[in-house]
Formats: sequence, structure tokens, C-alpha cells
Amino acid sequence: MSRRTEVAQVARRRYWKQADARVMVEAWRSSGEALSKFADRHGVDPKRIARWASRLARPEPEKVRFHPVRLASDGPESGSGSAIEIRLVGGRRVRLAHGFETEDLRRVLAVLEEAARC
Repeated sequence: MSRRTEVAQVARRRYWKQADARVMVEAWRSSGEALSKFADRHGVDPKRIARWASRLARPEPEKVRFHPVRLASDGPESGSGSAIEIRLVGGRRVRLAHGFETEDLRRVLAVLEEAARC
């Protein structure tokens, strides 16, 4: 299929997928025409092409990364529940006994965040 035919087909579509929008934006940029003139010639709203051009220019969002988690048991804990241990980069550990105060944890994490920025 020729590029001209492909652009004409995309222009007629009500909904554009990312690949469709890329065809239109690349065709507009390679045409050397003003956006309004290109859009009029193809019967497309110029705002639609401009929005897609903006969206396609943005970097891809960073992928979500999960860190490995392993449940470990050192045997039965004394008291009425298990402790939570958080191992940090660099080998540091934060161990929380059962029944810890969440505000205490917030303060510890704030100190660790501040130290990581330095």
C-alpha cells in the first residue's frame, strides 16, 4: 500500500491507534505544509494531529519495577506476632516489632529518604 493511500485511510478513521496517529504525524511533518493546510487537505481536524504529535513526542513512561520479596522465618517470635524486616539497598535493615506505631515508621523512613538524597 502506498503512503498516500495509507494516509487517506487513516484520515477517514474515526478512532486512531498510536500507529495510525504516527502515520498522520509523520506524513504532515514530511509534507512541509502548515498543519492547518495539511489537515484541511485530508479532512482532519488540525487539533487532532497536534494532540497526537504532542503525545508521540513525550517519552514513554517508566515501566513499573518490582523488587523481589521473600518471606523468611527465623523461627517462632516471642510475643504475640511476627516482626517485619525491611532490607534496604546497601545492606541496612529496619526491623519492626509486632504492634509498632506507624508514626514511628514514617519518621524512620523520612530520615532514610533524607540520607539517600545526600
